[in-house]
Amino acid sequence: MAFERVCARSEVPEDGALRIELTDVDVAVVDFDGDLYAIEDRCSHADVPLTDGDLDEVDGAPTIECALHGSCFDLRTGAPTNLPATEPVPVYPVRVEGDDVLVDVDARLAAAN
Repeated sequence: MAFERVCARSEVPEDGALRIELTDVDVAVVDFDGDLYAIEDRCSHADVPLTDGDLDEVDGAPTIECALHGSCFDLRTGAPTNLPATEPVPVYPVRVEGDDVLVDVDARLAAAN
């Protein structure tokens, strides 16, 4: 596992998302009730940024919604929770060290292939 610093914890809005542009992929770092998640910032259905959507809880799962068509994605697994999306979105291990937010770069590259 190779974690890469992507932002400061203080940059991620409370109960919100921050778009991070990496070399190979854009990642949304999401604060949901104080927990951090990292998910590819791209709806698998419409190829629009998920950071434009709202956060919600669907059947007990923390989700982020695609602002274009309303599909929600589980922040823990990337699985869509409703149509029209049917394909999952990659998620990545994330951890916090002090004020640094780190995402697992190896997992990101493996998920992109």
